[in-house]
Amino acid sequence: MRKVMNEIGFVLTYLDSYDIEWQCKKNKYKYGETVDVNPNRYRDWTDLRFFFRGIEKYVPRVRKIHIVTCGHVSSWLNAGHPQINVVKHGDYIPKKWLPTFSSCCIDMNLHRIGDLADQFVYLNDDMILTAPVKQTDFFNDGKSCDSVILSPRAYEMTEGLALHIAPIAGTAVINKHFQKKKVLRKNPRQWLNVKYGSGLLRTLSLLTYPHFISFLNLHLPYSYLKSTYRTVWEEEGALLSQSSAHRFREPMDVNHWIFSYWQYAFGNFHPRSTRFGKCFQIHSMEGAEKVAEAVKNQKYKVVCLNDGVLKNYVGGHQQHSGLSECWTGYHITKKIFIRKIRQKSRIVFDFPNADAGNFACAISPKTIRMGVAA
Repeated sequence: MRKVMNEIGFVLTYLDSYDIEWQCKKNKYKYGETVDVNPNRYRDWTDLRFFFRGIEKYVPRVRKIHIVTCGHVSSWLNAGHPQINVVKHGDYIPKKWLPTFSSCCIDMNLHRIGDLADQFVYLNDDMILTAPVKQTDFFNDGKSCDSVILSPRAYEMTEGLALHIAPIAGTAVINKHFQKKKVLRKNPRQWLNVKYGSGLLRTLSLLTYPHFISFLNLHLPYSYLKSTYRTVWEEEGALLSQSSAHRFREPMDVNHWIFSYWQYAFGNFHPRSTRFGKCFQIHSMEGAEKVAEAVKNQKYKVVCLNDGVLKNYVGGHQQHSGLSECWTGYHITKKIFIRKIRQKSRIVFDFPNADAGNFACAISPKTIRMGVAA
């Protein structure tokens, strides 16, 4: 019998960027502001069906799945299922920060969600389970499971942002509250562990530096304790409030990584193999084929589909359509969270630089395969 994950909750942030009402609201606020409004930050590839099929097939009975959304819910989702809790931004984010289009505000306030388990796993809608998982993949003896690896790179270059400061800002907070030498001496086996594979060499090469430079962010499901969220908010409430108040994500904002970093420095983690999952950059059909192969062979327990800096918006849909074709065999017979529906889909393409502006078109689900059929 599979072990029941009755003390762990899943939190999924979901965005249907094709929703016309959401498009109108975003456009109302975005013009005239120098912020990150790159469509890669918002568009949804409808990977959500893959996510729920992975949950149904590979996860023992999880306590509850909280779906965080600005209000829209896919019509195929069985939202009335007792394990599913649809959470709107207004249900947990303070009103003074709404409406928000910043993932920083959304994910840094997750601890405010009602009935959220003390131990929860935070996922984005581009993360998909592809093999059986167990409770100890996420938490062990009350500690979060993660691959904790030091990194010499303290920033990320991203489309639409000259410099993404989140890793720097988060690490600066850690250096403010913790001394690197004491942290590593207190829990050497957690930091220097063979489960990290070649990542261990990264950490070894940075041991002599007096301060933390940065941490390797693998873009995989994040295991969090609500107590960590509360502690960081108590210690750095002004900083987190400042980032939460920004309507759109700004370069100097911190994000939820700060909670991971805090758990690392506090020693509140258990080493997890880097083979647990992999983040794939979907820049081309070749990248999509690599993902399909990994899913077919169950090489990892979870994969993340990062579309990166796709500049051809329509071309991006074609690539993802090809990925869906590769995954036609990824299905199960028992559908718990997915309802079978037959209706037209409404798709909105947002071309920020186009003279014609936004436009919408109604199509049949059979016309363009942007996900597996229900």
